[in-house]
Amino acid sequence: MSGRELSDPITLRLPLDILSRIEEIAEVCDRSRSWVIVRALKSYLAAEGEEILDIAKARKTMDEGEEHDLDDVIAEVEAIVKGAAA
Repeated sequence: MSGRELSDPITLRLPLDILSRIEEIAEVCDRSRSWVIVRALKSYLAAEGEEILDIAKARKTMDEGEEHDLDDVIAEVEAIVKGAAA
């Protein structure tokens, strides 16, 4: 056993085609269905899940008034570039 803290068991209904693929992968890898599902969820959380959380954080920042208008940023950069060129 890995010594990792585990959650309570959950019930999950899957489309039969997905379950079939999970079982096939588990058999080939000599692992459990849970192992395959956890790996798939970790992959999702690291990619798309992280992107969703980043977008939510950005929206919260905007709602709190901490955003910067793109036109203002571009104008400021242009002013800096013009000043550097002078």
